[in-house]
Amino acid sequence: MSQTNTSPTQQQNRITNLDYVRGFATLGILGMNAMMFGLLKPAYYNLDSQGTDSVLDWIFGIFGEIFIDQKTMAIFSMLFGAGIVLFANRAEAKGKKPFRLTIWRNFLLLGIGFLHMMVWEGDVLMVYGICAPVIYLLRKRSTKFLFSIGVLLFALTVINGILTQSLVDDGSAPLGDFWYASNPMSDEVAFWFISDAFFRALGAMLIGVGLYKSGFISGAKEKSYYQRILIRCFAFGLPLSIFGILIQVAGDYGSDVAIIGQVPNTIATLPIAIGYVAIISLLNMRPDNAFKLRIRSVGQMALTNYLTQTIIGITVFAVLFEKRDMSRSGVWLFIICVWALQILWSKAWLSRFRFGPVEWVWRCATYRSLQPIKRSSSSNQ
Repeated sequence: MSQTNTSPTQQQNRITNLDYVRGFATLGILGMNAMMFGLLKPAYYNLDSQGTDSVLDWIFGIFGEIFIDQKTMAIFSMLFGAGIVLFANRAEAKGKKPFRLTIWRNFLLLGIGFLHMMVWEGDVLMVYGICAPVIYLLRKRSTKFLFSIGVLLFALTVINGILTQSLVDDGSAPLGDFWYASNPMSDEVAFWFISDAFFRALGAMLIGVGLYKSGFISGAKEKSYYQRILIRCFAFGLPLSIFGILIQVAGDYGSDVAIIGQVPNTIATLPIAIGYVAIISLLNMRPDNAFKLRIRSVGQMALTNYLTQTIIGITVFAVLFEKRDMSRSGVWLFIICVWALQILWSKAWLSRFRFGPVEWVWRCATYRSLQPIKRSSSSNQ
């Protein structure tokens, strides 16, 4: 395979907005996952079950529910959908077979996800690898079609959640360790839990493809357009997300609000995530500075950073701390430390190398040839 056909995209041709959005999303997803690293499983969903012994803990918990939970994962998924289109288009432009390369590339991602899941059950890469063929096959459909199917998938998971809550209420579907530190969740709750992850991920991916085709997620829209979208999305999404918290607080975090309390937040996910993309795109329009370059570097090494977050989290909370003793404010201290580490190390690594280490291995396996990784002295980050 020739060097020309597999050479990385040069810096001047990169869509910097995608890197910038991906950088924030990569850091933001740690705000979700670290709660599973540092606390017992039910605490991720049930704020009252663990880690909220102080007012500060509750502030962190509510902040995470409103601004982070599901939203950063939705952005990650949108970017994955956009990335499939971008990869396929570039493969096609280079005279390669985009379908074969895309399927093989995401089969490899499925394998990476499987290994990741062996370490930590919260892996999302397997879901992405499974959904990738669907995204590829639908990538040329109209933006309206992509948005419609994406919203429909979110609507289906909302309906499924409402139906599952009714089974919980009549006692036929125990919540188990979804909500309490007790027995495993029932099959009905497990089905909702797994299908919810797939529907939300696939729905966000399809919407991400639509946002990419429209130029929104790549920063091609006018400043005033992003400002309008930002205001509308937050005006709709934030009250819904807050309403979900109020349902659970009013229900004293009982079983009767366990799943139904998630519904407003699920509905709010897409508008808030799109609002975040608008904010980040507006920030990216400003002149470059050291911070922006560092966040873009985090985004260019998203896969490496995502996996190292797990390695660090599992190591710290398995070796140094006991999950039962952690508070949410303590977990947030961990999050901030990892953010600082990844913001520093990503730029330092990419000043010497073209790819993150995992990205490089993935690229070599994709093209089945050894790819150059060392950055030449004449190239600029």
